[in-house]
Order: sequence, then structure tokens, then C-alpha cells
Amino acid sequence: MGKARRTGRQRTRRGSCDPRPGSTFGAGDFGDPGGGQVDAPPSDAEVRGVLFDLLGEAFDALDEPDEHRLDHVTASVAALCAASTTRRTVVRTLVDSTAAATTRAWQLGWQPADVHRLVGRRLGATEQAVAVDAMRHELAQYAAATVDRQWLSQLSELDERGDAPTAPPSVSWIEARRAAGSDWFTLMSQVVTVLHLLTRLPELERLTPLPGEALPQPQDRHDADAPPAADERILSRVRMLLAKAESTTFEAEAATFTAGAQSLMARHSIDAAILAREADRPDRDGPQGRRIGVDNPYEGPKAVLLQAVASANRCRMVWSRELGFATVVGFEADLEAVELLFTSLLVQATRTLAAAGSRSDQHGGSRTRSFRQSFLSAFAHRIGERLHEATAHEEEAAVADGANGRELVPLLAARAEEVDEALSTWFPEVRQARVSAARDAEGWHHGRSAADRAQLGTARSLQER
Repeated sequence: MGKARRTGRQRTRRGSCDPRPGSTFGAGDFGDPGGGQVDAPPSDAEVRGVLFDLLGEAFDALDEPDEHRLDHVTASVAALCAASTTRRTVVRTLVDSTAAATTRAWQLGWQPADVHRLVGRRLGATEQAVAVDAMRHELAQYAAATVDRQWLSQLSELDERGDAPTAPPSVSWIEARRAAGSDWFTLMSQVVTVLHLLTRLPELERLTPLPGEALPQPQDRHDADAPPAADERILSRVRMLLAKAESTTFEAEAATFTAGAQSLMARHSIDAAILAREADRPDRDGPQGRRIGVDNPYEGPKAVLLQAVASANRCRMVWSRELGFATVVGFEADLEAVELLFTSLLVQATRTLAAAGSRSDQHGGSRTRSFRQSFLSAFAHRIGERLHEATAHEEEAAVADGANGRELVPLLAARAEEVDEALSTWFPEVRQARVSAARDAEGWHHGRSAADRAQLGTARSLQER
């Protein structure tokens, strides 16, 4: 299956917060942190100059890469933190530098979840927690009403996953991590690598207003005439159905629950479109973009699955393979459906693969990877067909039911054009790409049957369970 792949604007670049090259001081110029004395404490400007020079060296070591040199420079930064005469200036400068790098990340189109995902992909879980601290500190400077609610939701979810140490507002997040038990060398290693990643981020499409520039949403203003595009009551029912699909060990039952969830979201999407037209407020329900992680292993078939789910829910998708995510463009109710269904289907497919076990060829060699790749490819194709069937069924029922039916077809066509226009605006240059063809016949047939063992259930019958 072909998918749009992003091109251009992938070049990394240095930011305004990059450290300055050319050191004129060394960490030892400020005395021995183990107890040595200095004649006079260094000025803040001198300390910052040395720190920026050390960070420049650390960034060069990370770019090359040169682990030995990086450890040496990190030890020098840690020594500055350990020295009482320089600690306050170094910590404050590092907090300010990470905040500036984070601000620049927002300007380049990155959102909290995007940064968190990339840090985890390239660094690790501990560095992810450091990045969350830096993002939380930066976003705290804006009034909550001027930050897109999607950003606040992302940050709240990341806070729930993280291990941020508690500290009073007067204590910086770096000091809080140090007080929680981290030694200066380990902490500086984490801070420096996160800061380096932030200053090397490529430019992305800006999908939402920047922090400080977002306008209050209708539901934020308690506007009774503009119900939210994604009704939480509907989402709760969808989550319930998908939870049942994920928990059952019977593939046929899981497929029925999943189809029911798709039918319910398809009907909700139709209702949202009609409400938006009746309210005559298209500006409040225009196409949006949402980035969804697509990680290894088997990232190609997973991208095919996301494309299938997006297409069945009237959305378009562009896959940024190098960055580990895809951008899905559509209306809010449809985006909610895509994210919920894709996440659930991955759980279901992974469970089925685990139950299938490993595979070997006639010579005893492993063909497990080929089997699983083919399984996921077939699963994605067949699930896409079934989701399209569920969506089409709901559209046909809506057209035949009520006074709005006659206008529904042109309404949905107009919304599809809006999605295409938004995609063209954000991604003026994309190309079609194909994922490697399935090579394992058993995996292909097994994957297709896993998605094709039950007749489609209706949303109404499933809601009654």
C-alpha cells in the first residue's frame, strides 16, 4: 500500500542557544571543588563563558561521536556544579538554556509528545524524564488559557508516566533531581544530551498555535451552542469496546468489538459534521493534525495499519519514518477514532503474534521476522477493508435516515476536500512510498484470518452488551 512520505526540511540546524566555541577558561580556573580555595569568586559572566565553551565541546563530541571526550567534558561541567562558587550560575544557566532550546523546538513545530517520543527513541527513559522537566518549566511561563489544550493534555499524560521529583517552586528542576539522589556527573550527562538533541531538531509542520498564542476554545468558554467535536461519552463507549477487544482471547470476538467501535465512531463523526454545518461555524471544526508514533520493530507494516485506519476514518496520513511518527490530518472526531483504534489494534495484533510463537524454515533457520512482518501486513490490509465496510454501512444508514440524509453526501465530500487542502498546506512536497511486500505465505494467511474471523457487528448491538 502506498503512503505519503515527507521530503525536504529534514536538515538539522544549530539554534540560537548553541554554545559558543573557543574556550579561554577551564573548569580548574575556578578552584578545586573538593575543597580548594580561590582568591576571589568568579563573576557570573566568566562562569557562563566557561560553561558555554564546555557545552560547545560536548556538542562536538556528541556530533562526532566521541564518548571519551564527552565523558571528560561532562566531568568538567559536573565539577562546576559541585563547586559552591559556581553551582548557582551553572544550574541557572543550564535551566535557562534548556528553556530557550525548548522554546525554539515549539517554533520549529514540535509538541511535547513529539519531543518526548524522539528523546525516548534516541536516548532513553531517564532522558525522557529530564525532557519532561524542561518542557514543564518552559510551558509554565504561559497562561493556561493561551496554550493549546492538546499540548496541556500531552504534558499531563507525560507527567503521569514520569518520575519528576517534588520540589518547592523556588527550587529548579535540576536541583530537585540532584536532591532526589542523582550525582552531578550522571545528571549533567542527561541534561547535556537532552540539550544537544533539542538544539539539533529539524523543522516540522506547525499544526497548532504556539504557546501564548492559542485562543480559548468554545468548550473553554462554556459555549452551549458549540458542543465539543469529540464527545467524551462516545469516546468512553469506544474505549470500553476496545478494552473488551484487547482482553478477549477469541479473535472473532475481538474483531466484532473492534468493528463495533469503528461503527460507533463513524456515526459520531457524521453527527459532528451535521452539527458543525447547522451551527455554521466551520472555523471551530476545521481539519487538524495529530502526530502518532510508529516505532520498530516492523514499523513498515505498522504504518500500513495506521494508513488503513486513517483512510477508513476520512483522514490522510504522512509518515516521517526517520523521526518515528506519522502525521494524521482530519477533523477532531475522526482523529480521536484513528488514535484509539490504531493503539487498540496494535495491542490485539501483538497479542496474536505472541501466541503464534516463532517460526523456522525447512533448514532450521529462523523465519520469525518474515512471518511477523507478513502477518502484520495482511492484518493491516484486511482490517482496513473491514473498517471501511463499517464506515460505509453507517454512512448509508445516515443517508437513508432523517432530513439530513440528502445533504450528507455533499457535506462529507466537502469535508474531504478541506482535509486534502490542509494536507497540501502543511505538506506541499510529499512522495508516495511502498512498504516491502510480504514474503511469508503462512504469515500472510494467518494475519488475514486474524482480522477476518467474524461477521461485522453493529454499533447498536454492541452498545447493548
